[in-house]
Amino acid sequence: MVVLGIDPGYAIVGWGIVNFTGISYQPLGFGAITTEADTDFHQRLEIIYDSITQIMTKSKPDAVAIEKLYFQNNQKTAMNVAQARGVILLSAQQQKIPIFEYTPLQIKTVVTGYGKAKKPQVMEMTRRLLHLKEVPKPDDTADALAIALCHIQANGSGIRRILSQGRL
Repeated sequence: MVVLGIDPGYAIVGWGIVNFTGISYQPLGFGAITTEADTDFHQRLEIIYDSITQIMTKSKPDAVAIEKLYFQNNQKTAMNVAQARGVILLSAQQQKIPIFEYTPLQIKTVVTGYGKAKKPQVMEMTRRLLHLKEVPKPDDTADALAIALCHIQANGSGIRRILSQGRL
């Protein structure tokens, strides 16, 4: 199973592709799509769409796992991230790749076993599970790999049923 994990944003979109053979995880690629702050917002969306489409076309994932939006304060930022997330979802939908969404709590719980895990704990567990020498940078890339791992670990298990029922 090949999963493309995505940490959505409009300045930085983290992405990570993980293959799971049934016994081990293998990172197939990871990185970040970045857009410059002085670029027109609509152009930023186009850059994100074109880049993520290229990644999906090249990697041919079996599934796309993406973080659900969660914002407490800045509504403008939330709206812009939602728009960037929309072009990412559109790309996956156009390519008929199944989409799975996870909250930060779900990702932390599935990857570390603890829903209140701090970011460094999630990153370290991601590094260990993927046998990487270092935690990938920027943080959005490491987050995307954690999202892919979340889907792989939840897929085909009782965890997936619990997540889909919103009990976690």
